[in-house]
Amino acid sequence: MKFDRYFNLIYGKNGQGKTSLIEAVHFLATGKSFRTKKVKEIRKYNLNRLIVFGKYRHKDLSENTIAIDVNEDKKDFYIDREKNKYINYVGLLNIISFIPEDIELIIGNPGVRRNFFNYEISQAKKEYLQSIVNFEKILKVRNKLIKEKKTGEEIYKIYNEKFIEEGLNIVLNRQEFIKKISILLNLNYRKLFDENSELKLKYDCFLGDVEKKTREELKEKFEMLCKRKSEREKFLGYSLLGPQKDDFIFELNGKNAKAYSSQGEKKSIIFSLKISEIDILIKEKKEYPIFLMDDIASYFDEVRKKSILSYFVNKKIQCFITSTEDLGIEGKKFIVEKGKVVEKNK
Repeated sequence: MKFDRYFNLIYGKNGQGKTSLIEAVHFLATGKSFRTKKVKEIRKYNLNRLIVFGKYRHKDLSENTIAIDVNEDKKDFYIDREKNKYINYVGLLNIISFIPEDIELIIGNPGVRRNFFNYEISQAKKEYLQSIVNFEKILKVRNKLIKEKKTGEEIYKIYNEKFIEEGLNIVLNRQEFIKKISILLNLNYRKLFDENSELKLKYDCFLGDVEKKTREELKEKFEMLCKRKSEREKFLGYSLLGPQKDDFIFELNGKNAKAYSSQGEKKSIIFSLKISEIDILIKEKKEYPIFLMDDIASYFDEVRKKSILSYFVNKKIQCFITSTEDLGIEGKKFIVEKGKVVEKNK
């Protein structure tokens, strides 16, 4: 199946499989479904194996073939037919998606937001993903040592130092990213939805306000907190501090959006966030990401819908949008019925 360089509309009645097509594109780019965390729910018809592959073209017209082989619960990643680690795979094909489940970024628990920003920062900065991988391994060992009452041993001191250093790498990268995207977020929200509003994204770090602090200052505070929490950690048997405790807060006109914003405002905040991600990826990587949007009609009224579609036409990025109707935009159109995809007028 070959897609249009800019606009691809997938439309048909509800329950026909429109979402499955953009889910496949998302899975190919990220190795993850936006619908479920369970690999077995991605495979259908009780098959043990699933292979998703595709070819994409860079700005310089060079091409790469990427593939994911899902066998039972194991995923193998391939770049130009060579098996690779996930860390090398992520970010090759940058993708931004806007789906109904994204409302959880505002109303969900902090883990939802951490996972989201971890991936988005990793798309722009691959070394950040390596820091996350390293930190998770270190945290696991640190927790084990705490649980086994080995905090007085040399091995704990070694891992605690690693815990602090890698934790600081994560904190500083998060702060840098949030500072950039928060400015864009406000600009895009005001441009697309309400020019009189002010939207902020705040980094709620376990170290407190980190914006104007040096790495050394943050390290001193981290070490102090480790000492202060030590007895409580030994009692409970796990780590009580670190970037795995961070959160991110959306504020609209000075109020927490989770508690005070309407459903429509929440959707507009999330859409503005996704547009801001596109801006950052274009600036940081000099590559245009792919944009996926599931069920545009459920988000916006006709006036807003036309404004948003015009935005993407002018932005000239490749889009995949699902709808229950033909949106009247130039590009390729695919009709989905009973799981079968047919290009219209081909």
